[in-house]
Amino acid sequence: MKIEVWSDVMCPLCYIGKTNLETALNQFEHKDQVEIVYRPFQLFPNAPSNTGKDYYAWTAEIHGGGMSADYVKEANKSVVKMAKEIGLDYHLDTLIPTNTSDALRVAVYAQEQGKAGKWLARVYKAYLTDSLDVGDHETLAELAEEIGLHAAEVLDLLSSDKYKDTVEKEREYGSKLGVSGTPFYIINAKYAVSGVKPSSEFLDVLEQVWREEHPLQMLGDSESNVCGADGVCKI
Repeated sequence: MKIEVWSDVMCPLCYIGKTNLETALNQFEHKDQVEIVYRPFQLFPNAPSNTGKDYYAWTAEIHGGGMSADYVKEANKSVVKMAKEIGLDYHLDTLIPTNTSDALRVAVYAQEQGKAGKWLARVYKAYLTDSLDVGDHETLAELAEEIGLHAAEVLDLLSSDKYKDTVEKEREYGSKLGVSGTPFYIINAKYAVSGVKPSSEFLDVLEQVWREEHPLQMLGDSESNVCGADGVCKI
């Protein structure tokens, strides 16, 4: 089973979704046969960095449409509560908002190294809990080193244009598939799940897909020597 996870570092719901999916996978009987591929879907490619604005004002600005900072703060209370219920501690008041292009470029590199899951877990925590600047190259390199990537290689790619086209093209490709927000999950290039789901619902989805992809093969005559639900036994 292949699960493609479309996400952005700036998305508070993506960290919750990642955590819930992993909880479900830990309970899934066929976990060792599941491949997870993380794909970048940058929500706001033109979002500014280093504005000095707080998360609420910055978010209201990039969304436009007259949205106020107070509205963003109120709307995020349920997100913070949802995160807390699964052990994630969000500090949006001190979060440093930034453009996520560089963090997503590192995610592409991490995917190639087989460490995308670890990278996203660390950078989500850095952004949403630790109030670190994930738009800063040195910070990103230090975080990468923490999960076993090479800091020097990360700094080299960040000082270049490497993977910029990849991040842009992945967004275009995702949009063509129907991705319009994050998190978004595509299973076996056939089934789609949009938005955060509780771990129990994720587990139900995994089991449903597995059953549909691996139907029982009946051996012999299924109509004889059985007692049916109608009370009739066929010999």
